[in-house]
Amino acid sequence: MIESDELLSIRAAELYYEEDKTQDEIGSILTLTRWKVGRLLAQAKANGFIRIEIVHPRARRLPLERRLRETCGLTDAVVISATGVDDPDELQSRVAQAAADYLTALRPVPRTLGISWGRTLDDVALHLRDGWARDVDVVQINGGVSLNRRAGTAASTAVSIAQKAGGHATLLPSPAILERLETKQAIESDRAVSAVLDLAAGADAYLFSAGAADAGSVLVDSGYLTAEDVSGLVRRGAVGDVVGRYIDAAGAIVDPGLDERTVGLSLESLRAARLSIAVIAGAAKHAVASAVVGSGLCTVLVTDEETAVHLIEHHPPVQDSEGQRGTA
Repeated sequence: MIESDELLSIRAAELYYEEDKTQDEIGSILTLTRWKVGRLLAQAKANGFIRIEIVHPRARRLPLERRLRETCGLTDAVVISATGVDDPDELQSRVAQAAADYLTALRPVPRTLGISWGRTLDDVALHLRDGWARDVDVVQINGGVSLNRRAGTAASTAVSIAQKAGGHATLLPSPAILERLETKQAIESDRAVSAVLDLAAGADAYLFSAGAADAGSVLVDSGYLTAEDVSGLVRRGAVGDVVGRYIDAAGAIVDPGLDERTVGLSLESLRAARLSIAVIAGAAKHAVASAVVGSGLCTVLVTDEETAVHLIEHHPPVQDSEGQRGTA
């Protein structure tokens, strides 16, 4: 009995994809012309009988990226496979590698790149190769001088990214959060600090991550806040921090007093940027990722599959009217 085209298409796909036969060899086995084999393979793909999955850690999920861009109003998105990844550190490493790849392929190359600091950005710096770009200067966009004896990563992250691009790093010589508003105002009025803040405000592009509102925050680890402080912020609606500033689900500052004592780029500057790249991954950061994307804090998101699906399913609102991104 002559096999149906459907069964023939399945058999042709098995021979082609599982047994590595050429279309000519399949034609000989099934007594078909090469043209017929090609049509059967196309039919098998169109009918959904074939599923091709690239499982390399650097593989991207292009259809999911497109849905994420369209749903959340992003100009670009990079989504990395989380297949077989149970370790949060491994997931972060994969996403950091994707962010490093994105920076390397970025055209035009930003002359000045503003960066935040933290574990994710430090990981991105590690994954960037020497010569990833030429003559890119890096400026630190929020204070990061550690308040305890643990070595901070803010300065080393900026220096590493700049050195690997043959550029210069400009550091913000200030803690992220000051105890007194008067101290913060005095620091920002210093000529050297104000020059760095001006440079940060005029950067061509920004690269930042976001922290979850929990005791594992780098702001707690660096001595700026206590676990009890963060718990208090959570009670007020905090879902995480961006450049050291705690935000709620709508992307609004939860504690204006604390924010006034925070040194660095304002959230409004991020929202007005032509290119602001957020690198956020992991289930613990779903809430802050939604806040970042939904409130227009980034134009580009580098993330993992699970986070991307979460954002799509919850339809983060795109900023409009007064919350629109600047075009200048």
